[in-house]
Amino acid sequence: MAMEAQAQWVLTATGRSPTNIAVIKYWGKRDEALILPVNDSISVTLDPDHLSATTTVAASPAFPSDRMWLNGKEIALSGGRFQNCLREIRKRARDVEDEKKGIKIKKEDWEKLHVHIASYNNFPTAAGLASSAAGFACLVFTLGKLMNVNEDYGELSSIARQGSGSACRSIYGGFVKWCMGKNNDGSDSMAVQLVDESHWDDLVIIIAVVSSKQKETSSTSGMRDTVETSPLLQYRAQTVVPGRILKMEEAIKKHDFESFARLTCADSNQFHAVCLDTSPPIFYMNDTSHRIISLVEKWNHSEGTPQV
Repeated sequence: MAMEAQAQWVLTATGRSPTNIAVIKYWGKRDEALILPVNDSISVTLDPDHLSATTTVAASPAFPSDRMWLNGKEIALSGGRFQNCLREIRKRARDVEDEKKGIKIKKEDWEKLHVHIASYNNFPTAAGLASSAAGFACLVFTLGKLMNVNEDYGELSSIARQGSGSACRSIYGGFVKWCMGKNNDGSDSMAVQLVDESHWDDLVIIIAVVSSKQKETSSTSGMRDTVETSPLLQYRAQTVVPGRILKMEEAIKKHDFESFARLTCADSNQFHAVCLDTSPPIFYMNDTSHRIISLVEKWNHSEGTPQV
């Protein structure tokens, strides 16, 4: 590593990743450590101009340790999920050369270099808008960019999954399917793009933020409780979701909004039913949420076909 003559250099990379909204939900893990889900899921990736994470990663021989700031506040990087992503990207790092700065980094030197990470969400964090999905997808993508990683998006999605399950779907735009996989090591649990963002360009997604407060029950602990206590979850994962996945893929392919809307609403309702079937029960909706759902149902019923 050409550090001796110019020990104070800093190499940076910046990336942006949007959040995603699941239309067939991911809820429940079959492996907590590897973040392997109990069922496939499908999501739509949102416009990064409206809901996204922007991350800048810097590496320098002057940094004594890895550090991270989220929305201007320093957070710990000691957690296993952050470390998993850092480890997997560093394993895949390649030689980097910046002639203008006189920097030459060999792939084996990335294990010795520390990074500083600054990430910013342009929407509320931990409020049910999949901030961790955007954050970990952006982290993995930007680390890969900095370290000259050559893996395809599928492999990057598998790494992002180890930070936050839904993050694997934010690696792609458009409609994305997270294949749950069968292998115990998680090697086949990754995201695939069903169609790109231009496929259904007249589809409009409205985000109604009914509360910007942090969720009382985190997704991680909520899923764990559901897997341990809800009989409905297993029925959903094994009996209901496989058929819905096939129908949703067909609706997306054909731009069939009526089927798309009915499936999305039905799956959302069942997700919340599973949460209520959990002990102790989990409440992710408030009175405003219920009023919006009632309004949508009445509007759709009055028109005869789904409008929203």
